[in-house]
Amino acid sequence: MQNIKTNLKELSQALEGQLFTDKMLRTIYATDASAYQEMPLAVAIPKTENDLKKLIVFAKKNMTSLIPRAAGTSLAGQVVGNGIVVDISRHFTKILEINAKEKWVKVQPGVVRDELNYFLKKHGLFFGPETSTANRAMIGGMVGNNSCGTNSVVYGSTREHLLSVKAILSDGTTTEFSTLTNEDFKKKCNGEGTSGHLESGIYKSSNAMLSDIENQKEIKTHYPKTSIPRRNTGYALDLLLEGQPFSDNDIPFNFCKLIAGSEGTLAFTTEIKLGLVPLPSKNKTLLCLHCDSIDESLRANLIALQYSPTACELMDHYVLECTKENIEQRENRFFVKGDPKAILAIELTGASMEEVEKKTEALIEELEANKMGYHFPVVKGEDIAKVWNLRKAGLGLLANIPGDAKAVPVIEDTAVDVQDLPAYIRDFNKILDKHGLYSVHYAHAGSGELHLRPIIDLKTERGNELFRIIAKEIAKLVKKYEGSLSGEHGDGRLRGEFIEFMVGAKNYNLLKEVKKAWDPDGIFNPNKIVDTPPMNTQLRFAPGQKTTDFDTAFNFEDTHGILRATEKCNGSADCRKTEITGGTMCPSYMATRNEKDTTRARANILRDALTNSDAAFDNQEILEVMDLCLSCKGCKSECPSNVDIAKLKAESLHQYYKVHGVPFRTKMIGNFNRSYQLGAIVPGIFNFFASNKLTSNLIKGTMGFAKERSLPLLYKTTLRKWHAKNKRNNFGIAETVEQKGKVYLFCDEFTNLTDTEVGITTIKLLTRLGYEVMVPKHLESGRTYISKGLLKEAKKIAIENVMLLKDLVSDNTPLLGIEPSAILTLRDEYLTLVPKELEDDAKRLAKNTLTVEEFIAAEINQKRIDKSLFTEEKQIIKLHGHCHQKSLSSLVPTKKMLSLPENYEVHIIRSGCCGMAGSFGFEKKHYELSMQVGELVLFPAVRKQPKEVIIAAPGTSCRHQIKDGTGKAAKHPIDILWNSIKK
Repeated sequence: MQNIKTNLKELSQALEGQLFTDKMLRTIYATDASAYQEMPLAVAIPKTENDLKKLIVFAKKNMTSLIPRAAGTSLAGQVVGNGIVVDISRHFTKILEINAKEKWVKVQPGVVRDELNYFLKKHGLFFGPETSTANRAMIGGMVGNNSCGTNSVVYGSTREHLLSVKAILSDGTTTEFSTLTNEDFKKKCNGEGTSGHLESGIYKSSNAMLSDIENQKEIKTHYPKTSIPRRNTGYALDLLLEGQPFSDNDIPFNFCKLIAGSEGTLAFTTEIKLGLVPLPSKNKTLLCLHCDSIDESLRANLIALQYSPTACELMDHYVLECTKENIEQRENRFFVKGDPKAILAIELTGASMEEVEKKTEALIEELEANKMGYHFPVVKGEDIAKVWNLRKAGLGLLANIPGDAKAVPVIEDTAVDVQDLPAYIRDFNKILDKHGLYSVHYAHAGSGELHLRPIIDLKTERGNELFRIIAKEIAKLVKKYEGSLSGEHGDGRLRGEFIEFMVGAKNYNLLKEVKKAWDPDGIFNPNKIVDTPPMNTQLRFAPGQKTTDFDTAFNFEDTHGILRATEKCNGSADCRKTEITGGTMCPSYMATRNEKDTTRARANILRDALTNSDAAFDNQEILEVMDLCLSCKGCKSECPSNVDIAKLKAESLHQYYKVHGVPFRTKMIGNFNRSYQLGAIVPGIFNFFASNKLTSNLIKGTMGFAKERSLPLLYKTTLRKWHAKNKRNNFGIAETVEQKGKVYLFCDEFTNLTDTEVGITTIKLLTRLGYEVMVPKHLESGRTYISKGLLKEAKKIAIENVMLLKDLVSDNTPLLGIEPSAILTLRDEYLTLVPKELEDDAKRLAKNTLTVEEFIAAEINQKRIDKSLFTEEKQIIKLHGHCHQKSLSSLVPTKKMLSLPENYEVHIIRSGCCGMAGSFGFEKKHYELSMQVGELVLFPAVRKQPKEVIIAAPGTSCRHQIKDGTGKAAKHPIDILWNSIKK
């Protein structure tokens, strides 16, 4: 053991990239999106091809292995193992060359599929296969798994588009695999033009194997039906056999067919050449057929396929039910009527919209004539993407089922001839019925492959047994239909055990020969496809595993405890989206591109600590992995599993402080309101010290703040004082419209003290529009305490505020807030901070608590605000939304409110988090990352705006960050609307 540690240290020094051997990083890389978990020896982040060669030499010399990993979204355990995980997602990310005329592109394996297509769009081209993880799935992983996706009825799998690959073989030599003529193939077999003995041996052994008549018969007899497009069982010997020199047809030999779907077990790919296709037609409709049963939807699928759809995807009622509880996906359910047992989404395209609509009408008529479906909504335009987002969220949503029994990935990748699909699914469900189980059904009906996930509790001995029993029995069923056990997700640890049964003993030995020829020392991703251990070993949840209950400040009842809240993360890696593909989650990952900074990593470390550590929360690894979480709340809505890391971080800090006490600086930041309240007694003196370079630097040093930051300054009075003083003269508003009712304004700590002018403007605007504005008695929001993990104080504030406001606030007298992070605390954290006896009151309060933009937008919808009050001048506004607003509310009301003046044009900046995130961006240790996050999208977007364009930002932190990062002043939307009133 000492030897390997020494050798790893030497390897680390030899690499241009990085090598990690610490427990935290290894734990983070011990899982992927599958049910498996295995602690690796080390984690390598190679920078160059030379690094890869050094890793290969090391693995051979030290009798260990290399596990290639891209985004880690594999569902069959392909990227878990006890060797060195080699993460290519950091540095192998270049688009190397494009030939638009010949329709091909060369990329490194770490290029993200959707990002590649953004690049290709300007050339009128794109890469066809689209996995549900396309906004983070990388081309290397797609080649490894031979990924397909929603549109595979048209574009097939990655294999069909793979032209050539450059790779490093297990002897450390570099070579390229591409199309060969018969003459070139013979030369390779003779060692001509190869990188050495290993490569020539690969060609020789393949030639001998596939030229053998008996082997040919075995492959043709026992491999899946050729009518099944999604065939990924084992190595693709059947496809090599279809081409020259082993067949009379004109398909040239290309080892790429074998490499696609080989799961990194044969060679280490460094460069990939892909064939491209023209951009798809924009003329499309999406018929979302509502059915009363799965069987009905699958029979309807056969009719739909006669109309040449570009996609035909299924969602069952279990998936649809989960979407009701997901903040983001609730918005995407607009087309759902009632509670269908299944929805079949059928995408139709054509040369013109007229042609598409005629085709859609004809399909609906035929479905109605065959009495299939009860509702036929046709979705068009931008709404189509919303439906596909709903479908793609299926995997993550399934983790939301409360308790330990989950929809497990066990037999979800089976593919049969699409004509056999209805009968196969009927037989499939009979097997589950026999065991008292039921399954989730979703995904690729048009290609003969449904993702089927039975609900099993893998923490129990019985659940572990069932996991394997079901896999074995379904394998027999798939074999009966001559199907493929692996359709698009590969064999990996999950299905490798059953390949011998699926293809026969002789063919299985051929697969082992392939592995031996390419990788004689077994250094590339061993125990996947061949020599795979029992599929119910090395699982993330061990049979008999106990789930400890913890006494927490937040109420985690809805997830059956905090540990189960972390277990909701299934590793689907939605948190690895980048600023290019959009969204808020996860800002620190977007900036650093480190797996350690993903929502997934944070959930995994917390889960591991709460499961396996006696110290539980008293754990430095939790502190370290949570440190760069900006508490933006993006994960609460954008993670399909709703893993709320901001909440988990606050609870973790609270628990840690219970043991170690609260650091002085943390107390200072948490007590922002108290400090500024004292300063507000003499605001002029406070502002002098806060703005003077010498004294402000002393303050910043004491607080642990970056010197580059400007401190918020106090207004000359507080909002509460101003409201009380000016109430008698109607806040200086001489002209108002007819009175419409009373509203309460939540006087949050930021608006009360530092953003007072925005508060004053809000009161004036609401008064001018005919609303009586009252400021009720209440405490601060508690946001600063929650963000720093001071939950004891936050709990007291939540209880007191609910008690003070519950009898005032109602449907008729709502509570409005200006600062999103403060007012939305009442809709979010308060609900799980108050004791049980106040839960109903807190829920009622939350229901009637609105951002001021939500209130005004609702009044506009009710036609209670007259557009004629506002200017008709033209104005362009660029809107940056606050993270909590995007997660817990929406930017739609803000845009609607700002669009009230007839000629105001509002564009939402496609930015995620601004990077400030309350005190996070002030802190010296986070300042650099804070600015990096701002530079991703927001700062460049603001800088390029002409002077006449108004920048709008509802969040106080966002406005501060924009000022510090760009030198431009952003306005609160309320200020903009107030200034648009006709004078």
